Amino acid sequence: MNAVVFSPSDMALAAGLVLLTALASFALAIGLQRQILWAGGRMVAQLLLISLVLRHLFAPGNGWLAPGLVVIMVLAASHEVWARQRGVLPVRIGMAISGAAIGVSTALVAGFAMAALHGGEGGWQARFLIPVTGIVIGAAMNAASVSLHAFLSGIRRDRAAIEAMLALGRSRFQALFPRIRDAAHAGMIPTLNQMAGAGIITLPGVMSGQLLAGQDPVAAATTQIVLMMLLCVVAALAIGVVLLLGLLQVTDGRARLRLDRLGAPK
Repeated sequence: MNAVVFSPSDMALAAGLVLLTALASFALAIGLQRQILWAGGRMVAQLLLISLVLRHLFAPGNGWLAPGLVVIMVLAASHEVWARQRGVLPVRIGMAISGAAIGVSTALVAGFAMAALHGGEGGWQARFLIPVTGIVIGAAMNAASVSLHAFLSGIRRDRAAIEAMLALGRSRFQALFPRIRDAAHAGMIPTLNQMAGAGIITLPGVMSGQLLAGQDPVAAATTQIVLMMLLCVVAALAIGVVLLLGLLQVTDGRARLRLDRLGAPK
């Protein structure tokens, strides 16, 4: 089976459809045309740039550069998590919390995937390390971003109730547990929806990519199943770390709520 390769004319046609979507947004006064065009242009530039980087990185003798690219990916994902909090967290604190959540969860899950699942030295080759780590980082980023936003929003909304519980002698974990629970639930929903809909509603990206590359459908499904399970684990780990660090940021050792450590939401 031959792999499916899209030509420049196919890309131009797809770009034209995105342009029509932006025009529809303008005509209907939805106001998303700039975001659509910016996101589309940024996506094209980023993917073409990373494709050139990967072509060089996958060349014989250049695999030692892969860990450096992973670090850059983690830092970029950490920035995105912090940026989605709309200025609530100072940049130093936000990047530290986000970086710890993504870095720890990615190291554990991606390291397990490379060492235990793929096996042998081949598991650490750049062609395996970069794609798997990228998928894992993406899941950790989404889960951490959603859960942290829900956590901080819930604290601001329920500040009076939290302070009342603290005044009654509850520990900071007890006082904030309902917000932690709600934030964890919100952060896991995208991953759970993706798992529940896989194979019936949608064919996930890895399986679709392997099918387009001519892979056997059963083998492609097996790969996707393993990755989806890993994404569930990395999302849960990222949520756990980001909420724990968020809890320590908004409270102190004397069980006081410290919203003064946060910035004003934008």
